Amino acid sequence: MKHVITALETHDVRFPTSRELDGSDAMNPDPDYSAAYVTLRTSDPDGLCGHGFVFTIGRGNDVQTIAIGALRHLVVGRDVASVLADLGGFARTLTNDSHLRWLGPEKGVMHMAIGAVINAAWDMAARAAGKPVWQLIAQMTPQQIVELIDFRYIGDAITPSEALALLQSAAPGKAERMETLVTRGYPAYTTSPGWLGYSDEKLARLAHEAVADGFRTIKIKVGRDLADDVRRCRIARQAIGPAIGLAIDANQRWDVAAAITWLQALADFDVAWAEEPTHPDDILGHAAIRQAVAPMPISTGEHTHNRVIFKQLFQAKAVDLVQIDAARVGGVNENLAILLMAAKFGVRVFPHAGGVGLCELVQHLAMADYVAISGSMEDRAIEFVDHLHEHFLDPARVRGGRYLAPSMRGFSAEMRSETLQHHRFPDGSVWSAS
Repeated sequence: MKHVITALETHDVRFPTSRELDGSDAMNPDPDYSAAYVTLRTSDPDGLCGHGFVFTIGRGNDVQTIAIGALRHLVVGRDVASVLADLGGFARTLTNDSHLRWLGPEKGVMHMAIGAVINAAWDMAARAAGKPVWQLIAQMTPQQIVELIDFRYIGDAITPSEALALLQSAAPGKAERMETLVTRGYPAYTTSPGWLGYSDEKLARLAHEAVADGFRTIKIKVGRDLADDVRRCRIARQAIGPAIGLAIDANQRWDVAAAITWLQALADFDVAWAEEPTHPDDILGHAAIRQAVAPMPISTGEHTHNRVIFKQLFQAKAVDLVQIDAARVGGVNENLAILLMAAKFGVRVFPHAGGVGLCELVQHLAMADYVAISGSMEDRAIEFVDHLHEHFLDPARVRGGRYLAPSMRGFSAEMRSETLQHHRFPDGSVWSAS
């Protein structure tokens, strides 16, 4: 019997994290972590559905939620089997809509909305297959993965035939890597100690606890005041010792000249990488910073609009590593394109997960990359932030500084019904009582 998508439901969900300054950095001093949340309902009698979301930090989450809702006419009424059989084609029907492209193309609020819906379709596909998303991707053939990707605009960096050859070369050993992933997990690093609004005492205590918990790298926020950053880096380094990595994140705070001066002043702390030193669209600026502060590694990616900007970052040799974000670009499909380019150019990937639900989503992409694309995980790690996981039915699990591979079917994206009720903005109990 034919089943169709019957509804695209949206929720404006917000968490008052600004009350404790969780998530605070030089550009975002008082974030309220939020999710523009989407559920795809179907006529399947077994209740098959799919969940996805876009992460924001409060104001504007209503705009993002409306943008997701604006996609209903492209989604509702579609045949479920056809969508799940061709997730690449489904994604292209959304990204190629002529009216929506005028608002982008493939960037900004509408592209993130499209990504949420595409991710919800992946959640549905994995539920239908009875597998977590990482395993669903890992068990695809190289040709099936290539067919998921839109190579338009990136053919000068990687062609379908090059991607196929890369995937075929990674195919031997996939079963062993899946077993390794299940038994050992995937390395994590943590940003939980390093929010800019935290006191020096809290920074030192949480950094020390992170090392005791097994993390081999911590990240702290910088960029508000150089003297403060020198002091906080010294505190963090003393707390974690010389053998643990110390990454720093400026969250786009500086222009190029200021970034160079600032990072040179912090070089003595043996920085594992410097993240988002300038505007995320400034490819040549990142390249200039990288050259000036070498050998300090430079990274960016969590605010990178699409595969085209990533392509140029790789081509310009502007970064040593990148952060992908599961809810920034056009969903799983576009992230697979980015992972393939990163593998071709030899750039390490340290996925961004500093926000509600991002740990839950991006772990699947990193694990699929390890099994099916790069074949490597020991020279990379997924960000971990230890809050708000209790709001998900399949929360991310970290033990001994490593992500445990999800085993539940789907994309780990489904929020608890009570969370949707109590944290709905502005009339949920968490907000109406404040």
